[in-house]
Amino acid sequence: MTMFQSIGAASDRVVATLVAGLEIEFGRGAGEALAQRFLEAEESDFLWDARASERWLGAYQARDEEDFELDRVAIIGRLDGRWFVAVSIVDGDGNPHGLMGRRSFRSERQAREAFAATH
Repeated sequence: MTMFQSIGAASDRVVATLVAGLEIEFGRGAGEALAQRFLEAEESDFLWDARASERWLGAYQARDEEDFELDRVAIIGRLDGRWFVAVSIVDGDGNPHGLMGRRSFRSERQAREAFAATH
């Protein structure tokens, strides 16, 4: 049997699982705060994995001389119950290297409008 689940529901479950695991390890109440720290520290990766759609914006000109090319990619998705639009810096293998910006939205409609206007 095949089961499908929206990316938003799956990403919300990932955050809940992260909180639950941290509470087991560090005690009740600590999980939420530690999960937020994990999310902040690895924000680029979490957002990239939670994306529902992406759109190439153009090449990214790195300040330091890197041996590989990077791209700017607009992404939209849902993480921890909130919609987001972000601009990610991504390499040719699809690995995120950072963020240029992120905005959060209460509704999918607002996020989709912002995603369409991102350049």
